[in-house]
Amino acid sequence: MAKVVKLKNNYIVYKEIISTISSKGQVTLPVKIREFLGLGKNDKVAFVVNDKGNVYVKTPRFPDIASIRGSAGALKKSLTWDEMREIAIEDHIKEDYIDKQK
Repeated sequence: MAKVVKLKNNYIVYKEIISTISSKGQVTLPVKIREFLGLGKNDKVAFVVNDKGNVYVKTPRFPDIASIRGSAGALKKSLTWDEMREIAIEDHIKEDYIDKQK
């Protein structure tokens, strides 16, 4: 079962569309769902489970590793491998210290 949420005249409309799980455990997303999410051939989808056990299908924010390029900004100067390693060790030590304080 899938719920489609869309605004119609400022009201939320829920629509349930049934799909069948294949013998391989695969589900075909119905055309209406693909259109609603703006999905095409070879696009990625994310299945999100919330704390109440509800499952949502959505388009992922970052569908692949290439799509996150530049999202964290850039460093003012390049770091050597040793500098990056030192920062990682310091961060790890800080995390351990904070965990022990709780």
